[in-house]
Amino acid sequence: MNPLIHVVEDDRDHRHALCDLIEAAGYRAEGFAEGGAALAATTRPDLVLTDLRMPGMDGQAVLQAVRERDPDCPVVLISGHGDLAQAVQAMRAGAEDFLEKPYDGMHLLTVIERGLRTRAARAEIGRLQDSITRRDDGGLLGQSAAITALRSRIAALAPTDLDILVTGETGTGKELVARALHESSTRASGPFVALNCAALPESLFEIEIFGHVAGAFPGAQDKPGKLEAASGGTLMLDEVEAMPAAIQPKLLRALQERAVERLGENRLRPLDLRIVATSKTDLRPLTLDGSFRADLFYRLAGAEIAVEPLRSLGEDIILIFSHYAGLAAARYGREVPELDYPLKQRLLRRSWPGNVRELKAAAERFALGLDIPEGSAAPLAAPESLADRVAAFEAREIRLALEHCRGNTERAAKALGMARRTLNDKISRYGIRI
Repeated sequence: MNPLIHVVEDDRDHRHALCDLIEAAGYRAEGFAEGGAALAATTRPDLVLTDLRMPGMDGQAVLQAVRERDPDCPVVLISGHGDLAQAVQAMRAGAEDFLEKPYDGMHLLTVIERGLRTRAARAEIGRLQDSITRRDDGGLLGQSAAITALRSRIAALAPTDLDILVTGETGTGKELVARALHESSTRASGPFVALNCAALPESLFEIEIFGHVAGAFPGAQDKPGKLEAASGGTLMLDEVEAMPAAIQPKLLRALQERAVERLGENRLRPLDLRIVATSKTDLRPLTLDGSFRADLFYRLAGAEIAVEPLRSLGEDIILIFSHYAGLAAARYGREVPELDYPLKQRLLRRSWPGNVRELKAAAERFALGLDIPEGSAAPLAAPESLADRVAAFEAREIRLALEHCRGNTERAAKALGMARRTLNDKISRYGIRI
């Protein structure tokens, strides 16, 4: 069933116009002339849109009452020119957003859709809480275009038996992708074996990956290598770019023949496995200078998945931060602190060079009451001047419009009410990635 929006507005014509606009966009709408009637309604809304200044129960009181009844229900306020200070106060009290009259109808619908996506994301966190004790990785959380595309890519490739290369910056969750590929495949009941190519000394690499038989060297007993251990399932070669050059041709042969020869014997043992290799760097340049074999690269890269850095995920940053803060609070027996509006803005402005690993550490500090750590990886300084604040707000709205329009700049420009050339100039100025 389509989401239900409660519209609280004492002006009858404005209320009806809002309901018509919302229903034309495919949502259900119920209008109320005052807050008390909305709160007394038997139907529970997915989002509340309320005027700020009304006789009797004003928008601030509606916000407080809705949050007490349903903390996950987004509340969007509509304010007049003289209500800006109150609107900012409401945002700090937990309002999802506010619109200043007069407002653009397309922008209103964008705000509503964003609020509903935020609610869905909160519900996703709730569903994940049941598995907190089993997994501490947060899954592939998010509603952004990048995460949605990543899930679709995984869903398309998981049922195949292609070997896959996953690339992305350190801390972006490449192992999560590898595990998701395994768990969504026909090999899910088989083992998932991980081998960190950067952590293994070269002298032990061959023994660890290929195994050995009794008598292969003094004191040796029969021991299968990682390739055999993963048979029937998936072998993740983490940081594959660090694999020693001497091992690469031997691994290539094993993958081509899907058979392995243990150290100290002369017979091949069949393999039935899928390889998911991960790399924090693009392997193509390494094939040109000879540090990584081109034929091995093409064998591993039957298909490729690129994982976006955290800084490009927009408001998913808040969702993932909330998840890890909740995990830490549960672990230490504490209440989850409230993420107020200023903190959310700090999270969105932070560059996160360490990606999810850095975010997880920051979330744990926050859950312990230590806030976000300062230093070289600290949030970017908050803009001080009005021009900087306007620019930060403008960049955020452009990102949201582009996400809503799935990167289509023509549609985004129309939604934002500006020329496409102007939008492209601002995209370039703010360094926004499409």
